[in-house]
Amino acid sequence: MMGLVGCLLGIIGFGIGVPIGLFIGFLLFIYKEPADVKDPIIRPLHDLDTSSLLDILPEIPSWMKHPDYDRIDWLNRFISDMWPFLNKAISGIIRSTMEPIFAEYTGKLQIISIYFKSLRLGTIPPIIHGIKVVETNQNELVFEPVLRWAGNPDITLVLNLLSLKITLQLLDVQICAAPRIALKPLVPTFPCFTRISVSLMEKPQVDFGLRLLGADIMAIPGLYQYIQEMISKQIASFYLWPQTLEIPILDGSVGATKKPVGILHVKVVRALKLLKMDLLGSSDPYVKLSLSGERLPAKKTSIKMRNLNPVWNEDFKLTVKDPQSQVLQLHVYDWEKVGTHDKLGMQVVPLRLLTPHETQEFSLDLVKNTNPNDPQNKKPRGQLVVQMTFNPFKEDNERFSGPLDRYASNGSGVGRLPKHDGSICGAGLLSVILQRAEGVEGKYHNNPYAVIIFKGEKKKSKLVKRTRDPCWNEEFQFVLEEAPLKDMIHIEVMSKRRHFSLLRRKESLGHVDINLNDVVHNGRINEKYDLMNSKYGVICIEIRWEVT
Repeated sequence: MMGLVGCLLGIIGFGIGVPIGLFIGFLLFIYKEPADVKDPIIRPLHDLDTSSLLDILPEIPSWMKHPDYDRIDWLNRFISDMWPFLNKAISGIIRSTMEPIFAEYTGKLQIISIYFKSLRLGTIPPIIHGIKVVETNQNELVFEPVLRWAGNPDITLVLNLLSLKITLQLLDVQICAAPRIALKPLVPTFPCFTRISVSLMEKPQVDFGLRLLGADIMAIPGLYQYIQEMISKQIASFYLWPQTLEIPILDGSVGATKKPVGILHVKVVRALKLLKMDLLGSSDPYVKLSLSGERLPAKKTSIKMRNLNPVWNEDFKLTVKDPQSQVLQLHVYDWEKVGTHDKLGMQVVPLRLLTPHETQEFSLDLVKNTNPNDPQNKKPRGQLVVQMTFNPFKEDNERFSGPLDRYASNGSGVGRLPKHDGSICGAGLLSVILQRAEGVEGKYHNNPYAVIIFKGEKKKSKLVKRTRDPCWNEEFQFVLEEAPLKDMIHIEVMSKRRHFSLLRRKESLGHVDINLNDVVHNGRINEKYDLMNSKYGVICIEIRWEVT
């Protein structure tokens, strides 16, 4: 009995004491006079103790803590002056982006309408506390800014749910993030990169105020920390490195160089009933073949002397970049010992007519040109018989699993890395990308160009005048019957005098021999090599191996 009485008295005391305590606390909070605000003590950093430094460490700019970060006050000044206009532009983008999303939910779940009552980013611009440029051997520009924004935005969202009008207001936002921004790949078309890749190097710090129906819901105990941590984790799950946000800038067909997707095997079999061009009633025919959209020299068959029905049976290999749009161009000429060669006829074969891995034979009626309205195309010029096989690379087999005219081009393939499934032997394409050289210096002149020698085949890059740091960004391709597991490729940087002189006309600035075994097994290497016989010279090279 006494225990029950004591329990009741405790409940009554708690019910009376809590309201009285809250009332007294409210009176003390209202009527207590604020103390005078003291001026802060300002001291140099080296005079602070360890605990004080730890308290202010997050506020120290990155360019002070890390020597590889640079301060860019000029950019912050630029952003500050442009912020009133950036505010309106960014708000307009947010509004135009979200309105179609809101429209999808209107009429569902008893929602009558959703709209922004106000959308302003405030008067305080974000600040870049430092920026670091990251050097890579890739064809890209990478930098890491440290962004902080303690803004005063006013973003009010109104939700009309049946007869209830719900307002949600976002204000007093604070964000601290360290993104990595990559502009890649670099191309010779303005703005000189095809896409922007953004990722976060660490979890962002996010703080904000949120009002629901005018009440500050972030004041609810425990909810503030929960929402803040949840948003930080969600952002990190999507964009924390190595996850990236890809923003396309240029269409691949406009700004970027398309990468090969396969190899076209062409067999020039024979020709029938060609035109008689010589005085003796015969011709000396040969065939030139090339793919549209390529700047490489055309390939040629041998010359069949005094023959109107020549048989060649010669094989050629060409690299294909866009089988949906490219065509094989075939031109038949009559060889002349002196003067220009006479044109006997030509024809084209669209690659979209092919089925991957299937050999197809075409008997082509030769015409003068591709103009269907030209009356001279009605004149018989003979026939050309060719066999064609398109073998896509292994990573593109799924894209080209049927007739090519059933598939639309889905991009340039820029940045695509080869994927190997263990089948490294067999035919393939070896691509050598000469990026640049640094510190190459000749004794007599500095007009560097590069020479690539592989399996007896020699290719040259363009010549860059008067520099020790040439930039080429040129690609050279070698079609091979088997993987170059035990082969070496020789790359030499040369310099050539531009004008005639009694002094040495050419000289070597250094060379490097690269074993291709790692390229075959990994599919790709991108390295900086020290040049032999050069004091300071280095060369940056990317090599790819793609298997058909």
